[in-house]
Amino acid sequence: MSSARQNTIIVIPAYNNAGTVSAVVTRALGQDLPVLVVNDGSTDGTYAILEALRQQESQRLQILTIAKNSGKGHALKEGFRFARQNGYDYVITLDADGQHFPEDIPALLEVGAPRTLVVGCRNLTADGMPRGNTFANRFANFWFEIQTLGRIPDTQSGFRIYPVREISGVRLMTSRYEAELLLLVFSAWKGLRIVSVPIRVDYPENRVTHFHPVRDFMRIFALNTLLCILAVIYGYPRMFFNWLLGRRSR
Repeated sequence: MSSARQNTIIVIPAYNNAGTVSAVVTRALGQDLPVLVVNDGSTDGTYAILEALRQQESQRLQILTIAKNSGKGHALKEGFRFARQNGYDYVITLDADGQHFPEDIPALLEVGAPRTLVVGCRNLTADGMPRGNTFANRFANFWFEIQTLGRIPDTQSGFRIYPVREISGVRLMTSRYEAELLLLVFSAWKGLRIVSVPIRVDYPENRVTHFHPVRDFMRIFALNTLLCILAVIYGYPRMFFNWLLGRRSR
């Protein structure tokens, strides 16, 4: 995918990440790609930090501010819209809380390709992995396999490469964390290839997370219930149709 780097942009959703966002954005800029930070209604000084960085990196760093916090799913949707409107074919997403290593971007780019969604997968058994996150992830992984007949070791990872034009028809039914799971499921139903790449992960002391184990687990549970119903009436037939088209084109 190295030839497509000029059509790739890094999108970082940020909400009250003043303690980590500067380092994350600086390291992302070090990957020689344009960066868009979607400032999702931050109230803690995140915007001031981003604006100071933009004064130094005005050619490669852009900021899109949402006036009121609307959730990660909404921030991603706005980032995808910006990418399509500005001629980008691929979006690399990573979190602003410092858990991801922007230096792992080349590993994801190596396997990126048209109609391929690349997921950077964390080691869920590593020391320091938040227990609430791990349980919710394994729960989501289990239902993803039922809904798509495919397997991904980390369906909750926010470190990904999206073929942004290929997912343009995916409508987000939620604006929160569950949106990333929904994007995976609908992409699988559309026939996109989903590839997993191992990545490093770190949880710095000044990291701020907005994941609430009980509340967000219940939201994931509700979404999975709906997706199981949709899998029967839409997902499985769509995947079967894609399979038939693939056989006929050989």
